[in-house]
Amino acid sequence: MRYLTDLKKIININSYTKNKAGVDKVSTLMSQWFLELGFEQSCFKREELGNHNLYTTPKTDGTKILLLGHNDTVFPQGKFENFSEDSEWIYGPGVCDMKGGNIVALQALRNVFSKNGKIENVDIFLVSDEETGSDDSKLLTAKLAKDYDVCFVFEAAGEKLEVVTGRKGVGTFTIEIAGKASHAGVRYAEGINANLEAAHKLIELTKLTNLDIGTTVNVGKIEGGIGANTISPNATLLLELRYTQNSERDRLLNALETITKTSYVKGTNSTLSGLIQRDVMESNKEQLTLIKKIEKITDTMLPTEERGGVSDANIVASQGVITLDGFGPFGDGDHTINERALKSSFAQRIDLMTAMLLHHQEHKQF
Repeated sequence: MRYLTDLKKIININSYTKNKAGVDKVSTLMSQWFLELGFEQSCFKREELGNHNLYTTPKTDGTKILLLGHNDTVFPQGKFENFSEDSEWIYGPGVCDMKGGNIVALQALRNVFSKNGKIENVDIFLVSDEETGSDDSKLLTAKLAKDYDVCFVFEAAGEKLEVVTGRKGVGTFTIEIAGKASHAGVRYAEGINANLEAAHKLIELTKLTNLDIGTTVNVGKIEGGIGANTISPNATLLLELRYTQNSERDRLLNALETITKTSYVKGTNSTLSGLIQRDVMESNKEQLTLIKKIEKITDTMLPTEERGGVSDANIVASQGVITLDGFGPFGDGDHTINERALKSSFAQRIDLMTAMLLHHQEHKQF
């Protein structure tokens, strides 16, 4: 099968996010394959990161579709490389996250082109920095998203081939606390303990977690102080917010600001930095309507799920575009040296997306 041969080619190229040469080498191959199908390429060149690439087709009346993926993976050169397979599984960096998904999109488009000789109203955008938070590409993705009605994202499918309708929003923040150093034995009372302030803030931040609705606040790292005999003059809290609703995002941000400004230890001063990395992708009725149409078109049941992890689907969904994720193959072990993808799931996903796109090409809508 050609698509597995092509997958092997790009798996065997290290495309760690910070390996610009490797990411661009994968992009060059993907570009070659899309250009063979009549796509036009717009390259957004970057000096330190791999280039982002948008592949476009002619526009006519009807639903405009964006297919979304990324070329980067998480392991530096020499850590986890090379394609391998057995009778059931394919192994290697990116086989499910998400070079495998990119290949699903590519092969479905090949099938459509082979049948129709052309493709219209379907574009694909492949970024180079998703695994490090899409810090460079997310503004570009958000801007481009506004030109589309529907977006399909090719992150890995669920174990039962679920598609993803919801993903938590995530933000990372740092609170820096300034106190006053003094000798812990001689001038204890003259000190202002930044570590103690950090402890109070840690407790208040943890109280914001609400597991019943999927909200978590995790202070993952604390640093502070000089030594056992010195009242701590400084401390730092590094924390992450995850949430399933826009209302929770607002509650968390307001509370974070309040906790930062509050001095639980008199005389301390604190500053807050950080941002929402990707906003929440909330399940909605428009998604469910689209899923029912897809099920009818393809004669395939599409189970759904929501995930705590994020993807670039969050970015597109935040722009009001009807977005469904999880159209890649089923796999597991992503971000580990045990990453694998189920061979049979490639065929299922390719057939599903081919049927969807053929219907769209004929009817100009779903």
